[in-house]
Amino acid sequence: MNEIARQSEGTPVAKANNRLNPITGEIIRHGLLSIPNQIDVNITRTAFSPLIYEYKDYAVGIVDPDGKLICQSTGGIPIFVANALGVAVCDGIKVHGLDGIEPGDVLIANHAATQGQHLNNVVMYTPVYAREGGLFGFMCVLVHWIDVGGMVPGSCLSTTTTDIFQEGIQFRATKLWSRGKPVKDIYRIIEVNTRFPHMAMGDLESQLAGCMLGKAKLEELLEKYGAGSVRSAVELMWDHSEHAARDAIAKIPDGVYEASSFLDNDGIDFDTNIPINVAVHVHGDEMTIDFSGIADQLNGPLNAGRDGGAVTVARIAFKYIATPDEPANDGSFRPVHVRIPDGKFLSAGENAALGMYSSTLPTVVDTILKAMVPVVPDRLAAAHHGTMGIHAFDGRNPKTGELFQNLETIHGGWGASNRRDGPGPFKTINHGDTRDVPVEAVEALYPLRIDYQRFRTDSGGPGKFRGGLGLEKATVALAPGKVRTNIERTGCPAWGVLGGQAGTPPISYLERPNGEKKPILKGEYDLRPGDIVRAYSGGGGGFGEPFERAPAAVALDVKRGFVSVAAARERYAVAVNDRFEVDEAATRKLRAAQQKKKA
Repeated sequence: MNEIARQSEGTPVAKANNRLNPITGEIIRHGLLSIPNQIDVNITRTAFSPLIYEYKDYAVGIVDPDGKLICQSTGGIPIFVANALGVAVCDGIKVHGLDGIEPGDVLIANHAATQGQHLNNVVMYTPVYAREGGLFGFMCVLVHWIDVGGMVPGSCLSTTTTDIFQEGIQFRATKLWSRGKPVKDIYRIIEVNTRFPHMAMGDLESQLAGCMLGKAKLEELLEKYGAGSVRSAVELMWDHSEHAARDAIAKIPDGVYEASSFLDNDGIDFDTNIPINVAVHVHGDEMTIDFSGIADQLNGPLNAGRDGGAVTVARIAFKYIATPDEPANDGSFRPVHVRIPDGKFLSAGENAALGMYSSTLPTVVDTILKAMVPVVPDRLAAAHHGTMGIHAFDGRNPKTGELFQNLETIHGGWGASNRRDGPGPFKTINHGDTRDVPVEAVEALYPLRIDYQRFRTDSGGPGKFRGGLGLEKATVALAPGKVRTNIERTGCPAWGVLGGQAGTPPISYLERPNGEKKPILKGEYDLRPGDIVRAYSGGGGGFGEPFERAPAAVALDVKRGFVSVAAARERYAVAVNDRFEVDEAATRKLRAAQQKKKA
């Protein structure tokens, strides 16, 4: 048994150094934070699939032996870093015991009953030991694997799955490497359970390299400063973040704040909306988010498990409300608690279908924030478009003869605040910095052509501050294939606040060369060469009364193509002439008429 292995027996980390110099503590803190960011860059550089190196569907972080988040990459997706890394590690310890996870082990996990997210989200982690002090924590990298089997290419893109076994293969705390050596049987299992082995195995190697490099970097830091000093710096980080969060919550009046919204349907029962009723309890410097009023577990794949659903959205919303500018770590989330019965669509059972789980979560976050706007209007914004707008293409590439799958989502408008217009088009509040795959890459890799992607005029919700704009996007099929869509929030568009109006809801259409045109929202549709998929994302909600918007700002919106001349007149009571100037006299009349109506 080597020296590090001997020291890891019992696995307690060295005690914190209570006399840590504050300057040294800051150096260590920044050293820790730099490690996931370095790995983030490396994964972007080395991954094989555009979903990873362009879209950035992954997250990197370090957790302690109890699964508590120490730090994360700044570009990590919120739905991952809220708690997915720690949940996977805790389950690995439950399965193997601390003594069963040894130096040189690398584990993978996507177990639905544990993670509560779709099976494509695979956490890889490896233990990190200090020369003195035993197990310090785990280096973790979560990557969305492009395909893990299941009913359809991409695994998570069917809207009709009814249980988890239709969505792919599961790994529960499975050792990919054992004592420093690869487990070849597991590699073979992975390779034969994906439709795209070249890209999938390439992404896996990028993920593995990230884990190993992160582990080496963390070991260097531990060697340089000692485990006790690093642990002390971590505890200071946690305490600082907890204090900042508690201070922010303490400034909110005690009370129970409620809000409601809904989703269109679960992809199986198209006639039934999915109610989302939340209650936020503020007491002192703590917050409890109660999901007792949300819909029960769904037949279709829009479910999530408790940790991947209720806990995740509660933490994202809490971070947004309390400390949006603070680094995310375990201390950030200590003041927030979650209340949810089992069997809800955010606390679904272990065999529930989860493929489209992430499509529901942005609307839930929006609804939590909606409940809090009346008491903290200076911190929060109106609703955002809140849907991934999935329109995923697959088929066989005539140039290569190989299967292809291109997961497309559409960015939309975010809500306006009390200081500025809504930003966007961006992805959802749950997805952070994920980006579109560039048009050039899509057209080079797949038999698809993007005819245009442009702002959607008049989509932003009117207000004193206007909601962010949605997009219009046209994709032409150049070969036979399929498109799978999941468009949400058509019936519950991004609402405005404090007098602001709702943004325009999303829609998508399939157009045939013969002129046939039909809406496509949730489902699977055959494509022939020349067919066009037109996707229109929703706009964000407005903030404040539209007739309080500065006429010059409306005229500038018209000039930029954000607002039409007709909408300027009807929604803002502003007349704009052919030179994109405000017609002052006509505007005074329009606004006087509006004031009369209000009176």
